[in-house]
Amino acid sequence: MSKHDSSLSKDQYNLLKDFKKQINQPAKAEPVAPVVKTAEQEQAEDLDLFRKQMQGVQKIKSGNTVQLDKPRKKKPDAQILAKRAAATGPMETEAMALSDTQAMLNPVGSQANLSYRIATLQHKVFEDLKAGNLRWFEAVDLHGCTVEEARQAVLQIIQIAKDENQNVIKIVHGKGPEAILKTYVNGWLRQHRDVLAFVSAPEKQGGTGAVLVLLKRAEKNPKFKQ
Repeated sequence: MSKHDSSLSKDQYNLLKDFKKQINQPAKAEPVAPVVKTAEQEQAEDLDLFRKQMQGVQKIKSGNTVQLDKPRKKKPDAQILAKRAAATGPMETEAMALSDTQAMLNPVGSQANLSYRIATLQHKVFEDLKAGNLRWFEAVDLHGCTVEEARQAVLQIIQIAKDENQNVIKIVHGKGPEAILKTYVNGWLRQHRDVLAFVSAPEKQGGTGAVLVLLKRAEKNPKFKQ
């Protein structure tokens, strides 16, 4: 339709023109208000999404897991220590000589409770040793040893503890009918200058067949100071 059409006035023509523009322009989408969700709704949606993602996943059976055990430190064998000393010479033990005289003069019974402490040792420390409250560092079993093998084993286990700056060890001497090794251990430990105290172990740690020995700390020894 031309604007020169005589049937339309100027105002009618302008209205018609505006109408055509509105028809040809795309309609604008009305803004959508954001959906506000509660915390409970969000948690429910998250849980539903998690369940969908976990579909088909199976729980690992405990039987398929591998148990990793910490390697246990093997206790020194008295006969091995003694044989090594015989083959290569005893390890340095500050030339400590342990006499058998005291053992010969003071035999002990197989069921006797051994007990020794130096005069300056604190009473509480000695009571803790008797009760088995002090954790021992190493243990050596003298079963099957000759007297000389046992002597070397005792000297060497004390030296090993000193080298590691440990001060509690256990010596298993047994309690045979004649208590021979028990008698010798009782005599040797009383002579050793690094022994502060020793007592027969509590029943659960060997009873009268073993002794717990308290040693001087390594820093008190001449070897450590050097």
